[in-house]
Amino acid sequence: MIPVFSARHVEAAVSPERAVEAVREAFVAYARGEWSMPPKVYVPAYPAGDFRAMPALGAGHALLKWVTSFPGNPARGLPTVTGLVLLSDASDGSLRAALDAGAVTALRTGAAAVLAAETLGRQDAETAAVIGAGVNGRAAAKTFLARGRSVMLWDVDEQRARAVADELGAYLASSREEALAADLLVTVTPGHEILLPEGSLQPGQHVSLMGADGPGKAEIAVAELARTRVFCDDWEQASHNGELVHAVEAGAIARADVTELGTVLAGLAPGRELPGEITSFDSTGLAIQDLAIALAAMERAGELDLPTLDL
Repeated sequence: MIPVFSARHVEAAVSPERAVEAVREAFVAYARGEWSMPPKVYVPAYPAGDFRAMPALGAGHALLKWVTSFPGNPARGLPTVTGLVLLSDASDGSLRAALDAGAVTALRTGAAAVLAAETLGRQDAETAAVIGAGVNGRAAAKTFLARGRSVMLWDVDEQRARAVADELGAYLASSREEALAADLLVTVTPGHEILLPEGSLQPGQHVSLMGADGPGKAEIAVAELARTRVFCDDWEQASHNGELVHAVEAGAIARADVTELGTVLAGLAPGRELPGEITSFDSTGLAIQDLAIALAAMERAGELDLPTLDL
């Protein structure tokens, strides 16, 4: 009998705090070569959206996430991200669990955004903001709050931003400019608009760029990204389908200019070195993060009344 975690079960099993620690452990294991992750496969269905197949192997388990990204779905009353995560035993191939991909994605996206901000931001950073109040933006804001930090929220849809701010106890930014000036900034948008033109970031700021996770997306201008100290989740993935791809194609950034976050967390590379540095984190979303959340959910499977599949 295979346990099935719906979205509410995933959220009940894995708190934002546990998600941050799980994602941290996954980054470190991947940087040390203990976990592996074949490249993400995109199956385009443009202009509507795309499908993605994401495998990973680690901690005696294998995972496959089959997930979609259809940005126009909310206007039709449908979620942007849907799909399924399958967790298997790597010793015999048996299926261990199935999990709602949207909930897993939101948890690990919020965790990665905040983990990068905490790791790369200034030690004396005071303000934090999230641009974008969709599912993943909500997760990032919720994670900041769970880590004991107040957060302001802004979205092009003021009603949506207000509803999420009221729900979480976050502060509704008076303007996009106020939010963009935060010491720790997280952008979680569809990636169809440049939020950060050249010269917009100030010394000492950090930005976690979470929205440009596929071809054609960007939240920051190439010239502005090149002004920053650049970090990413995975060079191969980010330089082909993330924010970095535009800068790499323009010749503005090369491999030597970019540090993977996992190497910083593992103590293999330096993070922020000067208070006045502007740091950026390009996140494309990794299957190892999904594996970390799935394993964390399994830790509490016995405490939940989970439905099961008989295969």
